[in-house]
Amino acid sequence: MSSTEGASARGTNVFSLLRGVRARSVHTYLDEEAVGQLLHWDELIAAMERALVEFSRGTVIHPMRQILTIEERRRYLGIMPAVLGDVMGVKFVTFYPVNAQAGLHTHNATIVLYRTDTGLPLAAMDGRLITEMRTAAVSAAVTKHLASPESTVLALLGSGVQARAHLAALSRVRRFSEVRVWNRTAAHAERFAGEHGAIAVASAEAAVRDADVVVTATAAHEPILEGAWLKEGAHVNAVGSSRPDWRELDDSAMANVVVVDSREAAAKEAGDVIMANAQIFAEAGEIFEGRKRVPSSATTVFKSVGLAVEDVAAARLVVEAADRRRAAR
Repeated sequence: MSSTEGASARGTNVFSLLRGVRARSVHTYLDEEAVGQLLHWDELIAAMERALVEFSRGTVIHPMRQILTIEERRRYLGIMPAVLGDVMGVKFVTFYPVNAQAGLHTHNATIVLYRTDTGLPLAAMDGRLITEMRTAAVSAAVTKHLASPESTVLALLGSGVQARAHLAALSRVRRFSEVRVWNRTAAHAERFAGEHGAIAVASAEAAVRDADVVVTATAAHEPILEGAWLKEGAHVNAVGSSRPDWRELDDSAMANVVVVDSREAAAKEAGDVIMANAQIFAEAGEIFEGRKRVPSSATTVFKSVGLAVEDVAAARLVVEAADRRRAAR
C-alpha cells in the first residue's frame, strides 16, 4: 500500500484536507509549543512504522543527508530531504555538542513540508521537538517488535532529552517496573531520577546488568556499554554518538543481532557499526513488515542514525492534526 493509500485508510489525507489550495501557504510557522500540542506518541509510533516500511521497500525518494562540519566535534549543520508519497520536505538541523556546556539544546531544527504534486508549501515548523520525539518513537516501534513482552527493567545511559523522550515512548509499548539511569555527571542522573521516578546508579554496568531494555543516548566518543554486561535476550536502542568515528557500544555488544533504520546510512554514519565492522541483520522496516524475523531469544541492538523520512512523516502528522483542529473551530 502506498503512503497516499495508507493515509486514506486512516481517514485523513493531506490532499483531501487541502484540496483547492492554490498559491498560498496553508500554515505559517508552527513553533515548538504548537508541535507539542499536535503530536502524540501512539500516532507517532505507528507513523514511524509505516514510514520505515515504505523506506525499506524502496518507495521513498531519500538521498543521504549532507553534513557540513563547522567545527569538528563541536558544531555541525545537516540538510535532510525526503519524498514520502503525497508530501515531501527538508529538515535543516544543527548538531552542536558544544551547546551542552551552556545548558542549551545540542540539536535544533526547522522542517519545511510541501505537497508532492504541486510543490506548494504546506507548513514550516519547529524540528527540534520532532527530532526528539520521532527518534524515541522509532526506538519504541523497534522495541515493540524485538524486546521480550515480559520486559520490566529499563536502563538509560544518558539523562538528557533523549532519555526523557525514550522513557515516555518506550512506556507506551512495554510496562517497566524499574527504570535505572546513569550519567557521567552523577548530579544529572540524580536530577533525572527525581523528576521521573527512576533509580540513579553509579556506573553504566550497574544500570545495564539484568536490564531487559537498554537505551544509550550520549555523545560518547568511546564505548560506554560492554556486551558482557547484557543479559541474554536483552534489547538495546543505541541512538547517540551520531558520527562515523564516535561510538557507544563495544565490539562485543555489536556482535549481537544488529538492526538499523538504513543500511546505507549506518554504513556511512554510524561509528558503532563502522568501527566494530558489525554485520547488519535487517532494517527496521523489514522487521516491521515481517520480511526478516529475529529469534525471540536473541540479544538485539537497534542502531539508529535518524532519517529524513521520519521527519517528513512526523511533520505530516502535525499538519493533519492542525487541519483537524482548524476544521473543528
